[in-house]
Amino acid sequence: MSLIGSIGSGYGSYMGAYGMGIGMGSGVSGAGETGDVKAILNPGESTKANPGKRVSPAECETCKNRKYQDGSDEMVSFKSAQHIDPQSAMARVRGHEAEHVSNAFKDAAQNNGKVLQASVSIKTAICPECGRTYVSGGETCTKIAYKNEDNPYTKARKAENRQGLLGANVDLAG
Repeated sequence: MSLIGSIGSGYGSYMGAYGMGIGMGSGVSGAGETGDVKAILNPGESTKANPGKRVSPAECETCKNRKYQDGSDEMVSFKSAQHIDPQSAMARVRGHEAEHVSNAFKDAAQNNGKVLQASVSIKTAICPECGRTYVSGGETCTKIAYKNEDNPYTKARKAENRQGLLGANVDLAG
């Protein structure tokens, strides 16, 4: 005999934000059935709710209203918050991050530098409302080395290299 649920039936169904109990027939009602008929907000998506989630991907308000915005100080796209279709989000975010990489190469070329490394990471997350995996953003990491002949450390390193190379190539035949 299990003790869970036997003492006063204290374990009931979870009532979600929409007043529907998980596991209690909280699906979308169709024509001819009793209950509320809901409009499909994301056409083409499944109307079957994932286990443990409040709504199906077809009626997810969070996915419908998701917006993307760039937080860097560079002049790139997405400076103001914009909605992206979930099917094209991967390509749009990847293109945006490519703008950052392009800016790094342009900055290095204009300021006598060299791009040592440039990498892009695309971030994903899971929607808490419908359980769908979505692109949550991206990150670009660049490393640029700039030549600075006025730096005292650069001058000292060059002087040390000069001392080691003096007399290394002597022509005794001539």
